[in-house]
Amino acid sequence: MRASLWIALAVVVLSFPACAHEKPKPLVPLDLAYGAKADANALNNQGRQAFLAGQMAEAKEFFGQAIKAAPDSGQAHYNYGLALNALGQTDQARQEFIEAANLAPGDKVIWDSPALRPFGNPEAPKGPAREHPYGTNRPTIGSGPR
Repeated sequence: MRASLWIALAVVVLSFPACAHEKPKPLVPLDLAYGAKADANALNNQGRQAFLAGQMAEAKEFFGQAIKAAPDSGQAHYNYGLALNALGQTDQARQEFIEAANLAPGDKVIWDSPALRPFGNPEAPKGPAREHPYGTNRPTIGSGPR
């Protein structure tokens, strides 16, 4: 009886870490908000198809045109940011993600997106914000953080 209890407990404990770490959701372009212009929706849909097919340069072009057709669409800016990020243009992508969040303050998908998290506050300085960078010297009195 005790052996089977320990086996059951071991199975539960060993399966717990697998449940605790969910796979991140894939980043996919969003539909434009209800009420967007028909031409903006058409361009956005073409961009989504190109993005999902792995044609990032084409997706970037379509999403850029969608922004011109609907400049106040947070979803259009978000999609453009996804394409830029996929192409390695992370500085410009950062600005698009932030613009998307500003234009769509209630859009939980944009605000909670893993694509937006690494970019943080646009006013924050880039790079490490350490007063004392790591070094090979031993610490001395008064050399710690202030």
